[in-house]
Amino acid sequence: MTSASRSRWSSGGGGGGTHGLLRSEVFQVFKEVDHILHGGDVGTWDILIGLQALAPVTAVYGNTDGLELRGKLPQVAQLQLDGFDIVVTHGDQFGQPTPAKLHDAFPKAEIIVYGHTHKPLLELVDRTVTVMNPGGAGPKRFALAPSVGILELEPGIPPRARLVRL
Repeated sequence: MTSASRSRWSSGGGGGGTHGLLRSEVFQVFKEVDHILHGGDVGTWDILIGLQALAPVTAVYGNTDGLELRGKLPQVAQLQLDGFDIVVTHGDQFGQPTPAKLHDAFPKAEIIVYGHTHKPLLELVDRTVTVMNPGGAGPKRFALAPSVGILELEPGIPPRARLVRL
């Protein structure tokens, strides 16, 4: 679902798969983040408005998002936070996305946040690229517990990341 980040050092909240449901636990976990990264399957524009009450949001559309969101959100977002090159994508364009496929597609990214599978994952690729699937923060799907991710970013130091069950 969503990832987040924080600054002096920055904290980023990562999430995806809200599917129209913004759990109250997300507000607690993301209360001190500086930026929110949403990996798609947002559900409704109101979800992003709710998240923007916490921090700026970078979001992409997912395979279940309708025309309204597809018209407003990109399939892939690229940004820099605290000097880190970050890519956010849903990942469905890769079939079953894997950290290796994502790294091959976005070789300059230092952090990749994606969704689609709803399976929480945190992996280091080539010893330098952090790949995170924060899981799904919306309705429970596929017998997986709802979750989000937190990234802690500080220039010159490798990113620290963790997954948080809701």
